[in-house]
Amino acid sequence: MFNIGDLIIYSGHGICQIDEICDKSIIGVTKKYYVLHPVQDPKLTISTPVDNDTVVMLALINKNEAEEILESFKWPGIEWIEKSSQRSHIYYEIVNAGNRKEISKIVNTLMRKKHEIEMSGKKFHEYDRKLLTFISDILFAELAISLDSTFEEIFDRVTNLISLEE
Repeated sequence: MFNIGDLIIYSGHGICQIDEICDKSIIGVTKKYYVLHPVQDPKLTISTPVDNDTVVMLALINKNEAEEILESFKWPGIEWIEKSSQRSHIYYEIVNAGNRKEISKIVNTLMRKKHEIEMSGKKFHEYDRKLLTFISDILFAELAISLDSTFEEIFDRVTNLISLEE
């Protein structure tokens, strides 16, 4: 169970802060709820049952894990899947599992592929661009918090690490 003030990763909302833990009754059933807000959108309030198994709620990674993830950008990510529907299915399964090391491999692969495609004068597939933006925004923000850095510094470090390989 998380505590008031904790920062967590909450499904599609990214990094959220837990503002309150309270009991709420809905249709005569009382449950304990987290009340939280996305760090990027403090006006939005989300309530979710503490025992909600349908959403991903994860503690932020620690400094050592964050450093390991950053170092992993020195090497190629995961295998590029040519068929876009198969790629989206497999990549989303990995993202939904919540393992940041595996998610970073997808970010790595997508960033490298985007660079490769754009260098050849072509356009990066819109679906891949949206997935890259969505997961890299959350991952880089989490790395920034874990390493007491900024999103921009993390983005630059990752970009430099990937460039070293090319």
